[in-house]
Amino acid sequence: MQLWVGISLGDITGIGPEVTLKALAAGADHDDGTRYLLIGDAACLERLNAAIGLPLFPFTNYAVEGRWLVADTRANPLPSGLEPGAPAAARAAVEWLREGAGRCLRGELAALVTAPVSKSAIIRSGQPFVGQTEFLADLAGELQPVMMLLGADDRGRWLRVALATTHVPIRRLAECLTRERVRIAIARAAQACRDLGLPRARVGVCGLNPHAGEGGELGTEEITTIGPAVQDARASGADVAGPLAADALFHHALHGQYDAVVAMFHDQGLAPLKLVAFESGVNWTLGLPFIRTSPDHGTAYDLAGKNQADPSSMIAAIRLAKQLALRKRTGG
Repeated sequence: MQLWVGISLGDITGIGPEVTLKALAAGADHDDGTRYLLIGDAACLERLNAAIGLPLFPFTNYAVEGRWLVADTRANPLPSGLEPGAPAAARAAVEWLREGAGRCLRGELAALVTAPVSKSAIIRSGQPFVGQTEFLADLAGELQPVMMLLGADDRGRWLRVALATTHVPIRRLAECLTRERVRIAIARAAQACRDLGLPRARVGVCGLNPHAGEGGELGTEEITTIGPAVQDARASGADVAGPLAADALFHHALHGQYDAVVAMFHDQGLAPLKLVAFESGVNWTLGLPFIRTSPDHGTAYDLAGKNQADPSSMIAAIRLAKQLALRKRTGG
């Protein structure tokens, strides 16, 4: 049975279509039997592909020939020359995201890789939107997704960071951080290590406050919320430590003491991850009933159309999606 990986093109006024084609071209010489369904605007891909030369074919059904197929689900193509963040492009990006998720939920695709969208552009187009993670979780009926970012430095040392909260203003963090959120993030991070086939699943958990609260002197969330969640996870059999001061924990994780880190908020986890793997980091949504990865960067409107976008993160996102799908298929 062939492996099908879907790629939703995201906002076509950004760099999503470009990095998608470049990433696929980078692996064109290695045919491992995987087939790719590009979900998005065919005319846009045709324009960009003129300089890349992948043999793209229109998708009609899963028996059609070809490695790289294009499913253009809209009745009318988007006009060329749209301004960055144009409402039409933003609305189309959401349609393609929904289409890809639907195909995964029906078992047609083994994984979905999502190119970047702009949250603000989607909201300006008249649609409520928190993020792709939350949108996909809502479609799948999953109330507690966890975002994991992972990547390696130039010495092959990995950081794998799961977030207890994601797109939350700093002033609301303490009220949004719950024992259950932290407990689920720990469980998802440990399961992610197993899904990756790592020999162990040792998880380090950050504190929320500086120095992990200094025993309550700098905040009490470590005592009232994070510590009890760690105890819950440990009672369930998890190999977990914390809450620990985040400034030291990431150092120890990079040097192999921990296989994954649970960070309490977005920038606490993503700042060290992007320092280690800015060009090649991957976003992996944990807890969905299907595999979803994405490059760890945005639409980069300033680079769109200049043929300057680095596809490294998209290459890594596709590679991880395939790795997870193959392990899932073989029961690894």
